[in-house]
Amino acid sequence: MLDSARYQKCALVQDFAAAFCIELLYIPPYSPNLNIIERLWKFVKKKCLYSQYYPDFKLFKEAITECLAQTNTTYKEELDSLLTLKFQSVKKAQVMTI
Repeated sequence: MLDSARYQKCALVQDFAAAFCIELLYIPPYSPNLNIIERLWKFVKKKCLYSQYYPDFKLFKEAITECLAQTNTTYKEELDSLLTLKFQSVKKAQVMTI
């Protein structure tokens, strides 16, 4: 699964995928909830950046690094449910006019 970045749709990627029989699935544009790295970044911001002031870049970087270091321990349970690849899909929506 890839986002719709131009470099992921180039001929080189397409040819490589075809050579190895890989089906490329692109997530729709403007859908960060479907992109796992976006969900992880949102989680990190919530845990260590919201309502926090860091007087210099070093402390800011350390807070992010520490949060990421705890993804497999302290935050494992929360992230296991957040970073799942299981999605509910809707085949066809029924629209009712009022």
